[in-house]
Amino acid sequence: MSATPEGDLLKDSISRIQQNVDSVFDAFLTSPDDSRSRLVDAMRYAAIGGGKRLRPLLLVSTAEMYGVNRDSALRAACAVESIHIYSLIHDDLPCMDDDDMRHGKPTLHRAFDEATAVLAGDAFHALAFEILADDETGGDPFARSELIATLARASGMHGMAGGQMMDMAAGEEEHDLHSITRLQQLKTGALLAASVEMGAIMGHVPPEGRHHLRAYARDIGLAFQIADDLLDHEGDEAKTGKAVRKDQGQGKATFVSLMGPDKAREQANALVEQAIGHLASHGDDAQILRALARYVVERDR
Repeated sequence: MSATPEGDLLKDSISRIQQNVDSVFDAFLTSPDDSRSRLVDAMRYAAIGGGKRLRPLLLVSTAEMYGVNRDSALRAACAVESIHIYSLIHDDLPCMDDDDMRHGKPTLHRAFDEATAVLAGDAFHALAFEILADDETGGDPFARSELIATLARASGMHGMAGGQMMDMAAGEEEHDLHSITRLQQLKTGALLAASVEMGAIMGHVPPEGRHHLRAYARDIGLAFQIADDLLDHEGDEAKTGKAVRKDQGQGKATFVSLMGPDKAREQANALVEQAIGHLASHGDDAQILRALARYVVERDR
């Protein structure tokens, strides 16, 4: 993160959202005095004290641009993060990506066991929609219904789960740049886009007023994945906190393998500038969103 006023603002914002999200999960995940405690302990292990919290920061920053109460936005942000956490728990399982490390510590199925990891992922999926349905997340039932529908679409076969299925087949099929772009728009981009969309929904922005926000989210979603591919190609495992060079070892087509690292980096930077351009009408209110766009390609983890 660059040492500039914008960089300092983003650093403070990330630190604050990480603390906020940890506090919300700490309150949600209280361990019961019975045999469910192992499940809740596993959920706390996965949810508290790890992750960049980019999706929560996207949602809260967008919502705050439209005057939404931060506590309400944080609840919705933790719903999105619950889906993200569930996806990571399941992606790490031996039947999926079979990873041993996540956020610099053993993956959940390694720290506990596979069955507990599956149940923890299931419980996070349910928790996401429980949060959004609760009137503490917002007093407008129509907005809450739209939040639920938006997150459901981004999570299922038309979003993240569909993208993961395509990714699992990526080592077995021939993929060109178009198909890899589509894969990543679903697997990674859908939840990032939902975070921005949900912030706007909470701000009562009508669908026709969200086009520029969707364009911003689409561009940073692709830039984020290109940066991820670059990290997998040339990153430091000690910094990323997870295994690197796995895609190459599995023969998967990526933005880097199809474009080369230099062109991939150039494309990511172009997408970031394009994303920032979509926020021109917001002035200083969008400062954090602009900084986040730059951060997705500057990060080292």
